[in-house]
Amino acid sequence: MKDLLLSLSKGIPFDPLPEHPGLDLTVPHAPGRPINLTLNEKKLAIKNSLRYFPNSLHSILANEFLEELNKYGHIYMYRFRPTHYEMRAYPIEEYPAKSRQAASIMLMIMNNLDREVAQFPNELVTYGGNGSVFQNWAQYHLTMKYLSEMTEQQTLTMYSGHPMGLFPSNESSPRVIVTNGMVIPNYSSHKDYERMYAQGVTQYGQMTAGSYCYIGPQGIVHGTTITLLNAGRKYLGVESLIGKVFVSSGLGGMSGAQTKAAYICGAICIVAEVSPAAVKKRHAQNWVMEVYSDLNELFARVRVAIKDKKPLSIAYQGNVVTLWEKLVEEKDITVDLGSDQTSLHNPFNGGYYPVQCSFEESNRLMVQEPAKFKEMVQETLRRHTTAINALSARGMKFWDYGNSFLLEASRAKADIIKPGTDGKEFIYPSYVQDIMGDIFSLGFGPFRWVCTSGDPKDLEITDRIAKELIEKLRSQPGVPKNVQQQFNDNHLWITQAGEHKLVVGSQARILYSDCIGRSELAVAFNKAVADGTLSAPVVISRDHHDVSGTDAPWRETSNIKDGSQFCADMAIHNVIGDSFRGATWVAIHNGGGTGFGEAINGGFGLYLCGSKLQEEKARMMLNWDVNNGIARRSWSYNDNAENTIKRAMELDPSLKVTIPNHTSDDLINSLNF
Repeated sequence: MKDLLLSLSKGIPFDPLPEHPGLDLTVPHAPGRPINLTLNEKKLAIKNSLRYFPNSLHSILANEFLEELNKYGHIYMYRFRPTHYEMRAYPIEEYPAKSRQAASIMLMIMNNLDREVAQFPNELVTYGGNGSVFQNWAQYHLTMKYLSEMTEQQTLTMYSGHPMGLFPSNESSPRVIVTNGMVIPNYSSHKDYERMYAQGVTQYGQMTAGSYCYIGPQGIVHGTTITLLNAGRKYLGVESLIGKVFVSSGLGGMSGAQTKAAYICGAICIVAEVSPAAVKKRHAQNWVMEVYSDLNELFARVRVAIKDKKPLSIAYQGNVVTLWEKLVEEKDITVDLGSDQTSLHNPFNGGYYPVQCSFEESNRLMVQEPAKFKEMVQETLRRHTTAINALSARGMKFWDYGNSFLLEASRAKADIIKPGTDGKEFIYPSYVQDIMGDIFSLGFGPFRWVCTSGDPKDLEITDRIAKELIEKLRSQPGVPKNVQQQFNDNHLWITQAGEHKLVVGSQARILYSDCIGRSELAVAFNKAVADGTLSAPVVISRDHHDVSGTDAPWRETSNIKDGSQFCADMAIHNVIGDSFRGATWVAIHNGGGTGFGEAINGGFGLYLCGSKLQEEKARMMLNWDVNNGIARRSWSYNDNAENTIKRAMELDPSLKVTIPNHTSDDLINSLNF
């Protein structure tokens, strides 16, 4: 395999021009995109694509790219999709790279495009319907070439999937800097994105798709597990969800985590999914236990599970609105918890399907009759909301899972606005606003690592290291009770992670951890590499959906109360600070899970090879990466964050953060406005 991977260093294959492999019909494909380009904009899209190739090939490729643009609404350059090697994460030593740091990035990129990991691998989409690693296959080949030849005195700059080039830097600099969708604010609408993506000048990187840090649906299973556990505590007053019914939608790259997480929590989970391919994939991976397309049969099975109080995960292959409306009729089935994870950041191009027609017909309509499709989507959103409102009136607790369901429902004129709020608040909370925000404010968030050996034994060792570290940290004196609870939840997670068979793609793990935990884990992993306990380096990263990584008023910063939830200083400072404190690569994106123009989010990757230098980088960078967000949340009147940052300053005298003075509400209300 090492010989096959040598082709990664060759760049774009055009001498000779490869035969067109056609579409791989064994994997799902992205739906076509509506074409809203003028004639001149179409010409520019072709011109932009051809600039990757010698002039001698332009006459051959021009018509081919035009055909792709007309048929799919984007130029993916399918001809250049690699077929002579399997797209997956290989052991790091097999990559033809001068820099091992660069090799680790190559590994992460290929994992994001693995057919078992990516939602639409031929279209370079990892998850979320449009979360892209690259805009086209030429960019993939050119990026891998640059990474294979770069030294640790160079930095590769990535402009929305396009490798601008290698620039001189130094050993302490990031090896790669990534931006995705970073457009002028006044040109950040969904329509602007569609035009620029079709022209080949920007892309939607989602969160960990365009930053090369996706680890399959496991990446959100842990967060979903914590969300469900804390929802049970807050809404139902229970520590276990045994016998409780949770209903949601989506079995895609992120939403696919719901069934596994609910099962871990002991719940009876029903998740609707319109894509047969997505249902089949999650069932084959054992993330879904049973599949039904007949609701009468499904409800009969649920009644048995409720009676037996046995955990169960069910996929309903059909539209979620059909499921919700039928549940309204079924008075004897109590839905305890409800949510939604359709990709409503992308409502009119495959992120949400109308209930009035089939999956296949929807895919046709969104391209050929986009105005009609939009009307049908918005009507479906209104019906969706009406059914949820009816079940909520019977006692169900519902929250938005950060996918812009509430935002798009409000735009569809659904009955979703809280009275007396001037249209600025919804009747249901975001899960960050009501559940996870307090956890972020304690500094706990989705820390991740990848064992670059590809050896499951290395992953088992890291699980053990993490388990022992949690046991040490939670037993220390002075640990607050709310922090203790988070340690306990994470200890349960890491002790069961192996048996739940969560790995899809690279040998990776996620663990919610605070600043101290992340730093100590990184140091422990680095030492384990140094002394040979681990057979190869480890890459650490995190989801952008974290304490400091994302500014998004409808999700990550929805619990910010000082009016700054629409400001993006935190995410920008975070990526800049990470870059000069030791990150191997950094990324900053427009969009994320809530939609283009609705968020700014960033992340990092850090290569741990066992050296003292990498240990120092990890300590310095992780301290900033977490405490930046805690400081911002403290300044916006969050008590958890204020207590956490004060504790951090006690532990590190060099950390000095501005703490707010709290004003009496009585004083404010007494003023003569």
